[in-house]
Amino acid sequence: MRNTFLGVVAGTALGAAMGILLAPEKGSKTRKTILKEAESTKNKFADQASDIIDAIAKKMNVKKGTLEDQIESIVTDTSHKSDDLIEALEKKLEVLKTKNRHFRTNGKTTATV
Repeated sequence: MRNTFLGVVAGTALGAAMGILLAPEKGSKTRKTILKEAESTKNKFADQASDIIDAIAKKMNVKKGTLEDQIESIVTDTSHKSDDLIEALEKKLEVLKTKNRHFRTNGKTTATV
């Protein structure tokens, strides 16, 4: 896209220059023609720059949306995994508490006997 843009600008400038140089007119008329062509080229350049900026903005918005979706997915995944981990740790803690109660109960009976 950049090469096309540069080609259009270069072609426009070259065409304007050739037209001015080959046209046998008075200096004042040639200057007006040069100004007119320069203004036209400036407007074309501004339009193309605006189009490029719009295209870049659209791509950035698409990428931003994709990135936000990926971040949301990661956060959701992490949240679910954290919940699973907490649940597994709570189960292990219950098993340890049960073993500890069992150990204390059996330890007391054995020590008193």
